[in-house]
Amino acid sequence: MKRFLLLLGTCFLLLPAAAQAGFMAVSVPVANVRSGPDESADLLWKVERYHPVRVIEKKGDWCRFQDFENDEGWLYLPLLDTVRAVITRKDDCNIRSGPATTFDIVFTAEKGIPFKVLTDKGKWLEIQHADGDKGWIYRSLVWPEK
Repeated sequence: MKRFLLLLGTCFLLLPAAAQAGFMAVSVPVANVRSGPDESADLLWKVERYHPVRVIEKKGDWCRFQDFENDEGWLYLPLLDTVRAVITRKDDCNIRSGPATTFDIVFTAEKGIPFKVLTDKGKWLEIQHADGDKGWIYRSLVWPEK
């Protein structure tokens, strides 16, 4: 029994931080957000690849989640992954070529744009959009910040 608990604890430590905190991200180009845990439930809205969600509960192959605006819905679990992802919380977020304001702005992102996190450096995150665009964003401009 102790061996099992030690193994379980070790596996938990190896999970990405986002998965430990109950965060997941959409892993397909577009996913339907439903009003309930069933394919026949009303379609509420759609989310794109890397859209992060905080998992509230799981029911079968479905999970109820909360997003960066505190909206709730249901997503089919096979469409999610534990990849670390963030979403912009403000309009006109500068995405830079490096982790400081002295670096050039390579593009800007509106509120609600999801990105995969490649790495972090202090208060900066290196991110990549589903279309391949990469850059650095200041951590306080995204959800979740951690």
